[in-house]
Amino acid sequence: MYVSKVLKVLYAPRRTLKEVIESPKYIGPIAVMILLIVATLGTTYIALSKNYYEQTLPTGERYDEWTENRTFWTSNTAVTESNDHINQTYYYGIYYYGNASIEFSIVNSSQVWMQLGGIGSVDCSSPNVYHLLSLRTKWTSPDAVPENVTLQMFSANTSDYFYRNLNDMFQNASPDIWNNLTVDTLASAEWFKTSSNADWSKITGLELNFTWSTSSNITLLVDGLFFHGPFQSELEAGGSGYLVSNGIAAALQFAVTWVLLSGLAYILVRALRGKPTWRPMLIAVGFILIIMFVQTLINAIGYLTWPVAHIPFELLGGVGGEGDAALKTITDQRSLGSQITTFAGIIAPVWTIALVAVAVRLLAEFSWVKSIIVGIMAYLVTVIVSSFIV
Repeated sequence: MYVSKVLKVLYAPRRTLKEVIESPKYIGPIAVMILLIVATLGTTYIALSKNYYEQTLPTGERYDEWTENRTFWTSNTAVTESNDHINQTYYYGIYYYGNASIEFSIVNSSQVWMQLGGIGSVDCSSPNVYHLLSLRTKWTSPDAVPENVTLQMFSANTSDYFYRNLNDMFQNASPDIWNNLTVDTLASAEWFKTSSNADWSKITGLELNFTWSTSSNITLLVDGLFFHGPFQSELEAGGSGYLVSNGIAAALQFAVTWVLLSGLAYILVRALRGKPTWRPMLIAVGFILIIMFVQTLINAIGYLTWPVAHIPFELLGGVGGEGDAALKTITDQRSLGSQITTFAGIIAPVWTIALVAVAVRLLAEFSWVKSIIVGIMAYLVTVIVSSFIV
């Protein structure tokens, strides 16, 4: 019965709000809050199921920890942590490339090698697991391109490994800039192995070996080393936690908006010499917030128009120029959904202000102009204050 009554605010606002003011009961606003929570859970489910993110090791929350901490590395030369690192932008609170790189320096040599260990066991056996490796390298001396570069992938121990040549990736490489290396053919025929015990499902480390044609002072840096895995939806990654947190956020948003909007409308009416009653004002605004439920439903419709998006690590990493094509594709494909949610974001405030004006006119017998002014001022201040609370 009360769900039906709160919905009547949408198509018969004056009559419904008059009934609410004459017989104010808290069960109406409670019904609105429950409807909003349910709609939020459904909308969140739809949105999360549309986004698939490329999985990495280390995970984004751990940054690129393998190239942040020198204790993961051994080498034929000195190993230090350098402040010279990949420039990136901020993405959802995460700097994927951290704030350091690993530097290897050796005097009067033609070769430098670096070995990564302590990473656990990584399954690289198929495209369904960690099938790709990416890293950045940069050498500040010598000026020449390395003559030979090899990569070894250890399986359990350093005597059982896969190896291949990376020379083709350095044909267009340059000193003093970060060169992006992407090895997207793990567990393929391009690799050689040293023994039958080498197993792609148990990769425990790797080694890079750089050789120049003549001896010189060598300074080489490595940063942003990640194994890349399959795409996983936000829903799979976060599970019920995302749904619960969004449900709680919706309840909190409703409660804060309800109290603030009611209180501000009440204070403004009193300031304009009106004589409102607190409880009818509070209950009427609680019914009016059914607009939040409607806005959430419209957003859900917008999200339903989204095609599933596979968001690559290049887009998450935030390096300038990388991932731009993927971002444009996703944005273009979701333009209709964006238009729908933008429409909801415009119509909901206008509708809410109009209904608050109706309630004020009924409670205080103000003119329409004064009632609308109260509605606008109360709503705008509510939005500003609630942004600091919720």
